[in-house]
Amino acid sequence: MRIAAFIPLPLLAACASAGGEGPATIPATTEGPCRNEGLDRFIGQIANEATGAQLLQASKARTLRWGAPGMAMTMDYRPDRLTVSYDEKMVIISARCG
Repeated sequence: MRIAAFIPLPLLAACASAGGEGPATIPATTEGPCRNEGLDRFIGQIANEATGAQLLQASKARTLRWGAPGMAMTMDYRPDRLTVSYDEKMVIISARCG
């Protein structure tokens, strides 16, 4: 029992950030080939291969990531990636770089 009580302490220490600051955030100045401007026009359209190609062209992104309803996605930021989420009816609800 004593050993189990000491196990969480190193794990908690590993979760703490250096200098007591909060979790790392993406800098606002991160630049990349992907651009969010003009992507709002795709909201409400059907998510399919043709729309995906148009999204890539409009955003200048190198890769496209589709986000299905309830799908888990990594939180890593990639300035060359466009993430497009859609609902149960395959209607695009968001499109953003990262």
